[in-house]
Amino acid sequence: MDAADAPMDETHLETALKQAQLGNAVAFGEVYGEFSSRVFGLCRKMLGSRAAAEDATSEVFERAYSALDQYDRGRPFDRWILTIASRHCLNRLRRERLELRLFHTEPVEIPAPAAVASPLVALETREQRRALLAAIDALPESYRLPLVLKYYGDLSYDEIAKELGTTRNNVAVLLHRAKRELRSSLGASGKDES
Repeated sequence: MDAADAPMDETHLETALKQAQLGNAVAFGEVYGEFSSRVFGLCRKMLGSRAAAEDATSEVFERAYSALDQYDRGRPFDRWILTIASRHCLNRLRRERLELRLFHTEPVEIPAPAAVASPLVALETREQRRALLAAIDALPESYRLPLVLKYYGDLSYDEIAKELGTTRNNVAVLLHRAKRELRSSLGASGKDES
């Protein structure tokens, strides 16, 4: 990994954010480069398609750029941007459900290709990742959303409850059921291979 690929340290991030708040688009580009893959991953898990996730990622960073003056420096930036992403995706899902009811359209999903570093080592990992993504995508939305917000959005139970308009206890129940469904689904697919 060269210096350009190394994660941005806190000082560099702070400097880039200050410059971005002053309107420096290049500095915000550095912030985008640092966090876009995490935002994309969260959007992909929540929205289910690569194309929708790409659009959502762009929209999230546009919103973040225009709201930088509202960013509280006492909060980690990644939590802030992932909260914007999760809210954006939830709103988008709500709009899509409404459109589906109104126009009876069928959603089109484009599976995301798995990125692999080493074909020899990653063959099994790629298959496991595909199985996991398929199992997550197959979960009912009521299970998938809290699971994605928890493990890909890194939100707490209370934050998830607030985002979904439910209680902390209900989030715990939904996450438990989601993990049980995943174990069942992945266990069944693992038995087929033996």
